[in-house]
Amino acid sequence: MTSTTSHTEPATTASAVPARLTPANLRLLILLLVPALVVILNETTMGVALPPIMDDFGITAATGQWLTTAFLLTMAVVIPTTGWLLGRLGTRTAYLVAMSAFSIGTALAAFAPTFEVLLAARVVQASGTAIMMPLLMTTVMRIVPPSQRGRVMGNVSLVIAAAPALGPSASGLVLRGLTWHWIFAIVLPIALVALVCGWRWVRDESSPSKIPLDLVSVPLAVLAFGGLVYGLSGLGEAAQSEPVVPVWAPIVVGAVALAVFVWRQLVLARDHRALLDVRVMTVRDFATAVVLMCLAMFAMFGVMMLLPLYVQRVLGLDPLATGLLMLPGALAMGLLGPVVGRLYDRVGPRPLVVPGLVASAAALALLAAGPSEAWLVMGAHILMSLGMALVFTPMFTLALGSLTGHLVPHGSAAIGTLQQLAGAAGTAAFVAIMTLRETSAVERGVGEVEALSGGVHGAFWVGAGVMALAAVVSLTLRRPAPVADGAPVPIGH
Repeated sequence: MTSTTSHTEPATTASAVPARLTPANLRLLILLLVPALVVILNETTMGVALPPIMDDFGITAATGQWLTTAFLLTMAVVIPTTGWLLGRLGTRTAYLVAMSAFSIGTALAAFAPTFEVLLAARVVQASGTAIMMPLLMTTVMRIVPPSQRGRVMGNVSLVIAAAPALGPSASGLVLRGLTWHWIFAIVLPIALVALVCGWRWVRDESSPSKIPLDLVSVPLAVLAFGGLVYGLSGLGEAAQSEPVVPVWAPIVVGAVALAVFVWRQLVLARDHRALLDVRVMTVRDFATAVVLMCLAMFAMFGVMMLLPLYVQRVLGLDPLATGLLMLPGALAMGLLGPVVGRLYDRVGPRPLVVPGLVASAAALALLAAGPSEAWLVMGAHILMSLGMALVFTPMFTLALGSLTGHLVPHGSAAIGTLQQLAGAAGTAAFVAIMTLRETSAVERGVGEVEALSGGVHGAFWVGAGVMALAAVVSLTLRRPAPVADGAPVPIGH
């Protein structure tokens, strides 16, 4: 994409990137990384805690799953607003709002007397979580010199990848001797300490803007992103049984609302009043990186959904053994992040991303071939995780490094939003493919276990194809030229 049009951002949001990472800025990054670890860890604790919660409140699994579904829906609705929110509030206020919301939600959850209160607490928690990750990414781009961004983003990737892997294990450890309330009660003091430290030490890295909130864009964002995530999440279930609400209804509503939302943001962006400045997608390096991240998320979320099912139903492992089988891969992906970050600073994105996507495609092909031993499954999962580690850190760094000034928080919001959609789409597609193939096989007289195995393999073959496509796209990656913060960003370049 090329264009001679330049974008001049509001002067109030421009700030110079320092020539080196100062001790004060390093402390700020640590203050953001620790809460980020806590809030992301919180996302993956509910799976293990769901059975005792169901017993306590006398609810079904379908009802209990809303603790996760409501969390994801809230994230999908709030993240698109964070571009405007971070620009309007500034770093300090946004941090305090995020950690206050997370702390209040955690306290409500720890003492929740009813399921309804617990569900509301999860929504409040998700509101804080949705702000924290874009805030962390935006701050990295504003205070870290371009020559060190890969290294720092590698450490961020470690937090993002390792926290979800540790969530189920930490939850299971707590539940061995305590009730599910303690999953939240143990996190609460950490969140409160982070809130106090942030109140004392976090400062603004740019002047807050005075952009008014467009009251039409907010409900459009709710309908667009909430509708798409909700509809995609139900697509896989619809392949198994007829839902009460046709699965296409929220998807169609979401797609129409999204089209109107994009149009309105383009109009508002002319006067710097967009809730989410979608023009970030016209920046070539940003758009390429986001497409690759979404393809990788599509495959990774699908694998995360089906692999535990395959291991338990086909290979016969129990839930604890399943979690332990998947833990090495998740930890490997997180621990490799800092190494990949340092390599990115030296060699750029293509030498890392291309082999990473090829490795991921090969791993999915190995899983699709139907390994009959648990150690082979674990090996394929580790290979896929290492491949993903070579993708995510470079793509995060390339995407946000291609933007500057007020576009950075909007870019971070766009990444988070599209990742939510890609993850929901990947989960829905993998489950639908598995279910359709499984149902067809059972109708032909194939045994249930064999039919399930064939359905999972079919979904993994699709995932391998998606990763192969992404590998081809990654050949177009280029090493970006440094962009001085505060300089005009060529829209469409």
